[in-house]
Amino acid sequence: MTLRRGLLVLSAALLFASGAEAQSGRDDSPQPIPAVARLKPAEIRAEQLDKLFARLIKSADDAEAQRIEQSIWSLWMTSDSPTADALLAQAMKASAANETAAALSILDNVIEVHPDYAEAWNKRATVYFIIGRYNDSLSDIDKVLELEPRHFGALSGRGMIKRQQGDLGAARAAFEEALGFNPHMDGAKRALEEIESEERPI
Repeated sequence: MTLRRGLLVLSAALLFASGAEAQSGRDDSPQPIPAVARLKPAEIRAEQLDKLFARLIKSADDAEAQRIEQSIWSLWMTSDSPTADALLAQAMKASAANETAAALSILDNVIEVHPDYAEAWNKRATVYFIIGRYNDSLSDIDKVLELEPRHFGALSGRGMIKRQQGDLGAARAAFEEALGFNPHMDGAKRALEEIESEERPI
């Protein structure tokens, strides 16, 4: 996706009519300067994500890749609503404290008000995974990937669930797709090695 960046600098020169032009009835009054199109916050984030993903794929340095990945997560966790962002952080704290019911309640509310907030869906998918509601988690992962097809975290989560369910083919496909967007995921690489070992005939 290619978007214009920055503000377009416009200059306009005032035209002065000669006596003959004035007599002809020509209107040489200054014309209004066209409004400069400004990018919306979501468009700015999308442009930044495009650049970060391009750098992530090309990066050969693990430390740099980690910094890029952290920047991607930071953008994913940012929406157009500071309130939604604060609630997302609150839900994560609740989940970390094993207060999964509270986390789900918060995330349900965020998703109801902001259904296009991909990371809210992803965090709810994570909570569902923690409490063993795998089908609900997969359903939320589908929504995450509908909104952000490059979400390597959601893809990795799908791989984990499919592996847990014994569908090694689907698990392998999910991990491979995740690595296609982020080739620096050591966990996904190890999972693929383990799946390959499990699939190998004895």
